[in-house]
Amino acid sequence: MINAYPLEFHLGNFTITGFGLVMMLTFLMGGWILDRELRRLKFNTEYAGDMIFAAVIGGIIGAKLWFVILNGGSLFDRSGLVWYGGFFGGTLAVILNGWRRRVPMRWTAQVVAPVLAGGYALGRVGCFLVGDDYGGPTSLPWGVRFPMGSPPSTAANLRLFHVQVPDAIAANTVMAVHPTQLYETLTMLVIFALLWRWRTASRGTGWLFGAYLVLAGIERFFIEILRAKDDRLLGTFTVAQVASITIVLVGTALVTRLSPMPAIDPGPWLGDNKTRA
Repeated sequence: MINAYPLEFHLGNFTITGFGLVMMLTFLMGGWILDRELRRLKFNTEYAGDMIFAAVIGGIIGAKLWFVILNGGSLFDRSGLVWYGGFFGGTLAVILNGWRRRVPMRWTAQVVAPVLAGGYALGRVGCFLVGDDYGGPTSLPWGVRFPMGSPPSTAANLRLFHVQVPDAIAANTVMAVHPTQLYETLTMLVIFALLWRWRTASRGTGWLFGAYLVLAGIERFFIEILRAKDDRLLGTFTVAQVASITIVLVGTALVTRLSPMPAIDPGPWLGDNKTRA
């Protein structure tokens, strides 16, 4: 069992969190992977920067809106970001940017699929560094205590998440919990590796995004079983699990429909590789 404390740096009155640093690295990594893939396809590499900028703005707004809708609070608080909100917000922004550039949506979906998996894997490291999104109590040797987490993994907070904690355990006891953030990091790295390998397959443009949805939805559905959550619907199902089922169904439909199709033309702007170094 280990204790994990938030990673923070202070520059005067300004605080830089581990989550913020990891988010910055996530977008930098995403831009690098996109640039590499666009170069391989001999496409316009400007699209990498376009997509990352749109994803940053749309993702942050979407993640914050989803959190406020579920939990209340202010849009201007520094805390409170929900992955599914960020996913939908970022997706909408990237789609609108692609429409602006007249890039076929199927090509946008195809090139971004591995990036989403890799970015999610890295992003969950940020959650671990601030002590957020952990699981229920565990006696396993890799269990982690978050004495200063968001919130701390105390018996009282776990009970607020409707986790079964013995009454004999004092409310202020910091309990060891499943580091579900790291479970997700490892799983999504495997998914990234699969998508990166599959991206060269001779299948219809856009099918890879469907594969990402299926794998990511399955991963999130099962990790929610271990998560300490207070948003369970329909008995034991969480909001994220309901969303995961929907995403898996959509992904399955995309893979089934798009896989047999031929590749499509990328359009005049994306297909113009004059910016390629």
